[in-house]
Amino acid sequence: MKTSAPHLRVLVVEDEALIRWSITETLSQEGHTVVEASNASAAVQALTDTPGPIDVVLLDYRLPDSSDLGLLASVRRLQPGSAVVMMTAYGTPEVTQGALELGAYRVVNKPFDMHGLESLVMEAYSSRSHRQNS
Repeated sequence: MKTSAPHLRVLVVEDEALIRWSITETLSQEGHTVVEASNASAAVQALTDTPGPIDVVLLDYRLPDSSDLGLLASVRRLQPGSAVVMMTAYGTPEVTQGALELGAYRVVNKPFDMHGLESLVMEAYSSRSHRQNS
């Protein structure tokens, strides 16, 4: 682990327990604080109840109580300083374009390689300062 890398607060919103666990373990091993949510209502609660800002949100597109970009819009409204990476197994050009227009940093297709997760999270976090200054 690099000592110069910041320790981030990451919200993982994923309904599949094994995927959520894998992401949480991967990021926790890098020293990040991870908050987990298994559905949209838990994600909104985490965004409003967690003290301090969430640096990066890893957001699944399809959840038991959300299957559109409405949750992404809520995340942007509740934590405008958070970088959001949308994860989906149901990616279409329209979903990707809509997510990017709503301010997602990137849309990644599932399954994805956990080895690249740390760098993706750090890239998303770094993008925040550019967005906040524009």
